[in-house]
Amino acid sequence: MNATQIATAILTLVAGIGIFLIACSMMSSNLEALGSKRLKSLFAKASKSKLLGVCVGTVTTAAIQSSSATSVMVIGFVNAGIMTLAQAATVIFGANIGTTITGQLVALGMFGDGGISTSVIFATFAGIGAFILAFAKKDAVQKTGGIMAGFGMLFVGLSMMSGAMSAISELDSVKNFLAVFKNPIVLVLIGALMTAIVQSSSVMTSMAITMVLSGLISLNQGIYLTMGSNIGTCVTALIAGLTSTKNAKRTALIHLIFNVSGVIVFMLIGLFMSLGGINYGWLFEKMFPHAPQMQLAMFHTIFNLLTVVIVLPLTNPLVKLVTKIVPDGPRRKKSKNGNPADADMPETIDAKPNEPRLFYADTHMLATPPIAVAQVKREIINMADIAIKNFDAACRIVCSLDYAGVDEFRKNEETLDFINRELSKFTAKLLKADLNEKDRLYLSTAFRSVSDLERIGDYAENMIEYADKLKAADERFTEDAIAEITELQKLIAKLYENVCKAYADGDRDALAAALRIEESVDFTTNKMTESHIARMTDGKCSPEVGAQFLSLTAGAERIADHLINVAKTIKSYS
Repeated sequence: MNATQIATAILTLVAGIGIFLIACSMMSSNLEALGSKRLKSLFAKASKSKLLGVCVGTVTTAAIQSSSATSVMVIGFVNAGIMTLAQAATVIFGANIGTTITGQLVALGMFGDGGISTSVIFATFAGIGAFILAFAKKDAVQKTGGIMAGFGMLFVGLSMMSGAMSAISELDSVKNFLAVFKNPIVLVLIGALMTAIVQSSSVMTSMAITMVLSGLISLNQGIYLTMGSNIGTCVTALIAGLTSTKNAKRTALIHLIFNVSGVIVFMLIGLFMSLGGINYGWLFEKMFPHAPQMQLAMFHTIFNLLTVVIVLPLTNPLVKLVTKIVPDGPRRKKSKNGNPADADMPETIDAKPNEPRLFYADTHMLATPPIAVAQVKREIINMADIAIKNFDAACRIVCSLDYAGVDEFRKNEETLDFINRELSKFTAKLLKADLNEKDRLYLSTAFRSVSDLERIGDYAENMIEYADKLKAADERFTEDAIAEITELQKLIAKLYENVCKAYADGDRDALAAALRIEESVDFTTNKMTESHIARMTDGKCSPEVGAQFLSLTAGAERIADHLINVAKTIKSYS
């Protein structure tokens, strides 16, 4: 080979890697969007058992073609306090199995000597998918076209890498250079470093398969490079964990310890086998003769499966170990309203316990938009819960002039303002992602819902000011006025219940019930106004008391309006 041919081979290899990465990303984004409902329900089931958690991790990673994306998404769940460390660990274990699917596809695409190769047949999906993308109108059909195009491009990139490797394999100098690297530890380190650079164990494994098939390296060398790729793929999760909470750091550490442990175990087994004059290459050549591409792909799958079998029973001790390595800070009290403060999770935030925060949404979830959309909805429902609790607290304070619990009220108000600001930013970022039409329509309504709920908090805060004025004037509401406020409070509580049901489930019947209750609130507030004017006319209360009562009544009516606005958004997307 001359210099021009060598340069062409290297450039072709780089181009093939690029197309392979783009194909993985294309398949991932379209599979996520098309299977968003299934993806959401899968993660909801992850907490039921360890084995189920492994299955969820496997299926999710096989679907989105990225163990790094799954790991980062899991860190987001832990960061938000939705998933315990033990649950996160099992999903990560499964992610390592799921990522071997790409290697199996690559190996399958390399059959076909003497005829049309499977790689060429699969590559035609790129063209079919491109035609679908060009002419399809429906979103679901376009997403299917995107998946097909990505799948085909995977093999276009693979074919380019394979051709480049074959050309490079003709160089004796390259073969002699690569032959030097026989030490398993060195090969593992090279595999880890290269995977960390390209940010994809799938690419590294695919490159190793093509190198083995072209004769550039031996099967045994490819096996140790593949082991190293399992360590290198932890880099993304480690970077994500470093900037997050203690439990997120622990999750990233679990990922690293799991993969390193598997490599150590298999290297020790390899060392023991070498004493008998055999190695992994010889063993897998015997198991899958005349198919070097399948030999390496099967080793990758078996390696990850056996590592999960070994480590899964040790999940709880592993969690204890990383908890010691990254020790706890102050414990957060368990929430009374179902917020994600879990007694089994010593600390889910590194911020001071009293600082406002998002409870469910986390920036790491942006890596998987369908999951992030579901978390936006949970965050909004949680925000509604905080807002209505502040309304109830304000009603109690203004009626009794007893300020017990006002500090918690102030903290809740700060939290509402914080969620309003930060969730809006999160939603704006999420809207830039590749989403299906329903999710995009939902997010477009989320801004208004967040604003409506923040306004409920403001009206509750106004009610505290009415209490301040009454106390300063040494006055209070009459028993009749307090009874009316209590009844209105019960009516708004019923409204809130139906609004949440409508919003969480897209329940049109609950929306209809909420609309009827909102009309009752309007009627009740009008009657309250008339009754209080009569009380002032009869001299039963002073003008100062009357002014505060009328303001409270008007504010409560506006709270009902804001709640109903949240429920009405389901008409836009459900």
